[in-house]
Amino acid sequence: RRSESRSADPPYDGSVHQQVVFCSRPEAGLRAIITIHDTTLGPAIGGCRMAEFEREQDALDDAFRRSRAMTYKAAGADINLGGAAAVIYGDPAADKSEALLRAFGQFVESLDGRFIASSDMGTVSEDMDLVNVETDHVAGVGQHYGGSGDPSPICGWGVFYAMKAAAEKALGAASLAGKKVAIQGFGNAGYQIARYLHDEGAELWVADLDSTATDRAKREFGATIVEPDRIHAQDVDVFAPCAAGGVLNPTTIREINAQVVCGSANNQLEDERRDARMLDERGILYAPDYVVNAGGLISVYSEIHAAPRQKAMQDAETIGGRLEKIIARAEAEGINMLQASNKISEERIAAVAKLASFHLGPLE
Repeated sequence: RRSESRSADPPYDGSVHQQVVFCSRPEAGLRAIITIHDTTLGPAIGGCRMAEFEREQDALDDAFRRSRAMTYKAAGADINLGGAAAVIYGDPAADKSEALLRAFGQFVESLDGRFIASSDMGTVSEDMDLVNVETDHVAGVGQHYGGSGDPSPICGWGVFYAMKAAAEKALGAASLAGKKVAIQGFGNAGYQIARYLHDEGAELWVADLDSTATDRAKREFGATIVEPDRIHAQDVDVFAPCAAGGVLNPTTIREINAQVVCGSANNQLEDERRDARMLDERGILYAPDYVVNAGGLISVYSEIHAAPRQKAMQDAETIGGRLEKIIARAEAEGINMLQASNKISEERIAAVAKLASFHLGPLE
């Protein structure tokens, strides 16, 4: 099923999605949704999340939010890709199979390059290897297939540099040595962020539902382990959401003691307008998630263009400078951080859309 695409003329309307595809292959156990938000800047790339949803609308809402965020992420990072997302219904621990992933790859192939699949929560690079059997329109495959492999070290590197930029503004110190950072979620990205922070000399507080993960955080980094429902309320300098989305809401925001919120999780704000405004009113510097976690996208973009991994690491460092520009824009216009970052992304998309509608006549 398709929706009408937005007009290419500014002002840019980020609420409209260009295409929604419902995928079903019962014999392979596949039910999935692909949402394409915008292709103004290039083919739409998006993570394939495998999870269980009680209602189809919940899965759609998840995909809509992530695909829109990917559009803004690519635009803000000066990457020539659009935004998309996919949801594969099922328990990744029990329902994942070669047939399911290859069937999904066939649907990706049917979109003729408008959508590039990559991994997300519930999928890993080995899963993308199987999708890659059926389509070349996939990124984040294993290094043994010429891919970039695990993007989390690059994602974490970008978050680390964003955190340094935010700390310089809010705490008056670019170095995070001696600063207290609370990390919510100790998966791949959370672990990498903790590693970089530990090397810099930061003190760590960590929460995760998996005791194996928290044991590792305590063993390797000397982290203080906190109950997951209280990690946001610790008396620290920086709160880093690195798990599921929607963790910033009126209840948690009122309890935050940190001066900076900067983490790798997607869709951290339960309600974008309300919660970004509330953080701003409390004087908490919120680093927009899609800006901060763009390192993962930078990693797969480097893979698409066959650039070396070191180039991706260098590009991820620029996220700190991008956040500084957002801070300056927010201060100059008297708006909050999310409004400032959205404006920067929307202006780039609108400019490129306008350029695309302009055609030179024949040269004399």
